[in-house]
Amino acid sequence: MRAIQMVDLKAQYHKIKAEVDAAVLGVLESCAFINGPHVGRFAQALAQYQDAKHVIPCANGTDALQIAMMALGLEPGDEVITPSFTYIATTEVIALLRLTPVFVDVDPKTFCIDPAAIEKAITPKTKAIVPVHLYGQAADMEAIMDIARRHNLFVIEDNAQAIGCDIYYADGSVRKTGSIGTVGTTSFFPSKNLGGYGDGGAMVTNDDAVADTLRMVANHGQKVRYYHDIVGCNSRLDTIQAAILEIKLAHLNDYIDARRRVADYYDQAFAGLPGVTTPFRSEKSRHVFHQYTLILEGVDRNGLHDYLATLNIPSMIYYPVPAHRQQMFAAFGSSEQHLPVTDWLTERVISLPIHTEMDDEQLQHITSSVRNYLTK
Repeated sequence: MRAIQMVDLKAQYHKIKAEVDAAVLGVLESCAFINGPHVGRFAQALAQYQDAKHVIPCANGTDALQIAMMALGLEPGDEVITPSFTYIATTEVIALLRLTPVFVDVDPKTFCIDPAAIEKAITPKTKAIVPVHLYGQAADMEAIMDIARRHNLFVIEDNAQAIGCDIYYADGSVRKTGSIGTVGTTSFFPSKNLGGYGDGGAMVTNDDAVADTLRMVANHGQKVRYYHDIVGCNSRLDTIQAAILEIKLAHLNDYIDARRRVADYYDQAFAGLPGVTTPFRSEKSRHVFHQYTLILEGVDRNGLHDYLATLNIPSMIYYPVPAHRQQMFAAFGSSEQHLPVTDWLTERVISLPIHTEMDDEQLQHITSSVRNYLTK
């Protein structure tokens, strides 16, 4: 049996090795390392995939969030509503820009921000909502956008974990996560469903004026070289990464299908297992399974994690400490907030290996090992 990994990047690479190697060598030969033609082509291809007007590549997903907040003119003291149950990048940029993070709870089924909690958290200082499409599951964007319209708020979608996810609207239309809010942001970190071979990120928008400002902020605040109209930063996608991502984007739907097949196997193996709740699959969206995350009730979660490690089966806890309890936010007094669902989940979630190259032998070993621990 091949060694089990949370994400098997090497096996995935070898399937597209000839294409990737040729593209990388082409960039090296051209020496167009910064803003080479692959960058524009990838941005155009991703915009078409997202059915969006504009894609602005940048250096990483964290930059994408920061640039979006800068481009929308958020100012120190403005409140930004976001879930606490997420990776820290979502929230740290809020504090970095001296905005005020307002942490709210998540839906216990989807793990995504609870629209009802958003509504309750809005004050006259609220300027934006940052929903996170967590683990590959979509937040309820139809409800979130309705709230944003009624209160005149920006929506910045953190789509780092759910690129390719479809949302099914009540009127029968279908939209991609990341293409619905004022700005969508994503990461091309190697382990992502669409991952490069280094850092990378992008912003998505359908607003022409916002797109222009995003480009300026990402490029030192300039539209014309050496004329800097606004304060910006330096954040761009390398040509080599764009060349790789251009190839991998063509395979993204197949990658998603492969992840969903793994999730189906897990679902069947764990069906009816006491103390285990498998990932919820909403009728409003198509889960793309960046992570396969179980909820354990009445089970020693850390004990299972350690037991699997003895069998060379990796597992991860995403995330053991929610944002509102992190020391970096102590100045906001957020640790005193009552977010019962978030605290409940952090004590019970565990994520199992899921990627595009998993085979039945690996899956059988993982599932039988989990079952053995839970039924012993």
